[in-house]
Amino acid sequence: GIAYDAERAARKPIRLGMIGAGGVAQSKYFPAVARLRMIWEPIEIAAFVEPRADVADKVRAIYGGQHYTDVGALLADQALDGVLVLSPDALHAEHTLACLEAGLPVLVEKPIARSLSDAARMCSASDIHDLPLMCVANKRYSPPYQRAKTLINAGKLGPLALFSGKFNLGYDYVDLLEAGAIHLFDLALYLMGAATRVSASGVNRHGHNASGYPVDNVAMTLEFASGAVGSIISSASALSLKPWERVEVYGDHVWLSVEDQHTLIVYDGETEGAQSWTPVVPNTLLFDEEFGGYMGILENFAQVIRGVEWPRVTGWDGYRAYELLTAAQLSLARRAPVALPLKDVAAADAEARAWLGRS
Repeated sequence: GIAYDAERAARKPIRLGMIGAGGVAQSKYFPAVARLRMIWEPIEIAAFVEPRADVADKVRAIYGGQHYTDVGALLADQALDGVLVLSPDALHAEHTLACLEAGLPVLVEKPIARSLSDAARMCSASDIHDLPLMCVANKRYSPPYQRAKTLINAGKLGPLALFSGKFNLGYDYVDLLEAGAIHLFDLALYLMGAATRVSASGVNRHGHNASGYPVDNVAMTLEFASGAVGSIISSASALSLKPWERVEVYGDHVWLSVEDQHTLIVYDGETEGAQSWTPVVPNTLLFDEEFGGYMGILENFAQVIRGVEWPRVTGWDGYRAYELLTAAQLSLARRAPVALPLKDVAAADAEARAWLGRS
């Protein structure tokens, strides 16, 4: 069994609201909260907003919680400590701003918004109200990526030279960069620091873009402020099977890799055996609440609300990841490199929408 954790159980209970209780909420967040409660973390989804009656009935039957169809009613009726915004991307700004205006900390799903202008408004509102705004960057909380970050910060790799990342989306009903590569954009910035330039090329080779995305395969090169370089590829036509995700970071005669948020390997000698860390489970999707980072980010959010931890990811981190994504879209549209940071946010939003055919 799980031993009683007196320190964790004594923490202030946290009542969260949830806006949007669809697939992501049911497959990631409700299970992560349940797992946290199993290890004595006093956290609950007290109430949720979901416009679809059949979905709400299912969620209430399995997980409980008071159901609302209106965000305003949720915020007016419930005594909450914070809110998870898991609604469709285009509604993130509206719902996040409403929560901040109500005086509540927010954890908003990625991408933070569907425009840089909205993302900036959200982050500025958080600053003005002096309230925490965290954007979901769940990979930062995945155990192998946490270990990789610790090694990098400790200087194990020396000066970083190269980042390489791939993400096989493997399905076409969501947008290629926003749903898949956004993970790698954030990890690149997290592990390597600020990016200064991106160049992207893409093709619509197989027509795997039911969401209307202009391309189904993309290759990108990056330059970082540190002088390091990098590459990211993402595919909607690849199989979404192992290995669907791989990140490599190269330093000075030392490099590391993380595959499928599962195995971390450090290569630090030509003849010596590599150092590896692998969980005992065969596939971390079986324990996605932990290895996907959802338990970690929810616990950090709760601790931020309690005032005992700093957020390991902020709204501005979400902004910068989406800025890198937008710059990649502009590079695809222009067939030319794009410098960062983007100076004219409104113009960048308009150009990206035009490339997407959604202006």
